[in-house]
Amino acid sequence: MNLPFKNAFFILLIAWSESDGQPGIRPDSAGFIRPPELTCLREADVFWCRRIWRVIDLNEKINIPLNYPAHADSRELKNLMDVLYDAVAGGGLTAYDPIDDEFSRSMTWEEFKRHGGAGSDSIQVPVDPDNPDIVKDTVIEKEFQFQYIVQYRIKEDVFFDKQRSVFETRIIGIAPLIYDLDDQGNIREDSSPVPVCWFYYPEARRWLCNNFVFNRQNDAERRSFDDIFIKRMFNSKIIKESNEFNRRIEDYQTSPINAVLEAERIKKEIISMEDDMWEY
Repeated sequence: MNLPFKNAFFILLIAWSESDGQPGIRPDSAGFIRPPELTCLREADVFWCRRIWRVIDLNEKINIPLNYPAHADSRELKNLMDVLYDAVAGGGLTAYDPIDDEFSRSMTWEEFKRHGGAGSDSIQVPVDPDNPDIVKDTVIEKEFQFQYIVQYRIKEDVFFDKQRSVFETRIIGIAPLIYDLDDQGNIREDSSPVPVCWFYYPEARRWLCNNFVFNRQNDAERRSFDDIFIKRMFNSKIIKESNEFNRRIEDYQTSPINAVLEAERIKKEIISMEDDMWEY
């Protein structure tokens, strides 16, 4: 082995070890892996844009890595909700009020937990086993209801960059959806999942890049939550597109079949828009 090649080999080996086995990854001063920078986009270069809202169902097989492990019992892996919860608990990530998806008002830690089903409740416990009529009030503290997180809603922009001549999708926000719970922590009948809060995705990327998901194809490949979202390695359905009435699909397509067909129409319209940009 000649000397220049030998030196280059050791430089590559050092870079690999510093990045914890991932080439091209450099941690910052706090030990966090810096999220890969997205291509700079000028507003003047956006030739066409459409805002889309989607729902990711955790019951679908392809989306299981987002909810694995179901409980935080692994030292190496966390599910997506655990990652976001720990980031908010540490004070680094801001949770926004789910009253809208414009990130208009930040939530306190107590508000965030309460929207996730946490709180306190009182029950009456018998004191005398011989006389069940003698009771006392006991306060029970309820923790954040991770098990009721069943979906995620994402807000994204699909656009055409005329400077690079590419179609691209960038996620703006992500919201965990939880079953609507009553005061006793039970799921309300005939209720749909509601947002716990909204997270601004560019801000959340710092934590998503530093937490990895289970890769069912290759244990040697470390894949982060940010990789899942940036590379579109999930399945979802469209629930809304930008419109003058600010309506969701379910607001004007009450039939489930028609709602699915409308979502497919929007999807095909975006694909056709991309295809029509080119001439052969």
